[in-house]
Amino acid sequence: MKPMIPDETSSLPLEKDRVREETSLHDEILSKLRDHIVEGNIPDGGRIPERQLCAMLGISRTPLREALKVLAAEGLVELLPNRGARVRALSEQDLGELFDVMGGLEGLAGRLACENITDEEIAEIERLHYEMYGFYLHRDMHGYFRVNQLIHQKIVEASRNDTLKAAYANFAGRIRRVRYSANFARKRERWGEAMREHETILEALRRRAGNELSDILFKHLRNKRTAAVEHLKTGGMVASETA
Repeated sequence: MKPMIPDETSSLPLEKDRVREETSLHDEILSKLRDHIVEGNIPDGGRIPERQLCAMLGISRTPLREALKVLAAEGLVELLPNRGARVRALSEQDLGELFDVMGGLEGLAGRLACENITDEEIAEIERLHYEMYGFYLHRDMHGYFRVNQLIHQKIVEASRNDTLKAAYANFAGRIRRVRYSANFARKRERWGEAMREHETILEALRRRAGNELSDILFKHLRNKRTAAVEHLKTGGMVASETA
């Protein structure tokens, strides 16, 4: 009788499925943890309550700490040697510098996007714009912010400039939390202003008006910086609002 020799390739699909499941779980944990911090559930400079988060997410400390490493690389949290992690706190000067850099990057992205973007990409951004508007009407800040960030990311991707995309990604995480909270400044007046600014962003993009879109995006970030600083001075981030 011919001996049965296991076919090593037969286990490959199972291995791929396992890796895919682990990657999906990691991404889900990372997304939930990022949202939890961005939405102000932990104060600026506050320690990350690992035990509570593990219970909330239904995970052990190992995947939580792996997710925290990613958020540290994004600039959202700081890892403390042998003492866990804390939410990164930004000073008024930090905010000014970061928003000016982001404004410059998004302005350049807008100009380049108008040179390279396809009709299909504009249609996708337009679809996202109206999805975001629906969240705005229903006062769903979580949904609004998620789609808002997608729109900005799509414009950066349409620049077709990998160096710009890398620089943008490097800074985006550091002010994601502040961009979220800025919509609550002046009793949500800023949220309405931001929505109107996005109307002008979409209109300039439709016309492929590069210089105009660049100016609008830079001003958009400047206005958000002003609102973020105001909100910082009147009590920090957004935890009291969401409560």
